[in-house]
Amino acid sequence: MSQQVISRVTTGMRVVDSTGVEVGTVDLVQRGDPNAVTVQAPAGVDPGGSLDELIESAAVEEPDVPADLAARLLRSGYLKVSTELAHTGAVYVLADRIATVTDAEVRLDVPAAQLPEEE
Repeated sequence: MSQQVISRVTTGMRVVDSTGVEVGTVDLVQRGDPNAVTVQAPAGVDPGGSLDELIESAAVEEPDVPADLAARLLRSGYLKVSTELAHTGAVYVLADRIATVTDAEVRLDVPAAQLPEEE
């Protein structure tokens, strides 16, 4: 279901949370890949390094969140939303948090405060 909903979202659409607060505008739409795996170590990386070092060395551009959340976002699909509500200027929305999509607006089923911020 969430894949059908996310396929109707386009960049530039307004995003509104469950309380009616305008979150911002869609910056990136990424459909889910149920086969997405967690970040794997590139060759030559110290296997004893921390997960954060591993992710940095893999140069993962999006989504810019902790590894466990990134894996969930990649599997389910997500929106990156430009917003003034986050100090980093962007939040991520899991596809299954999209309640409805109209021609001009994406309405979420959670309040903006629950959306993970870009790191």
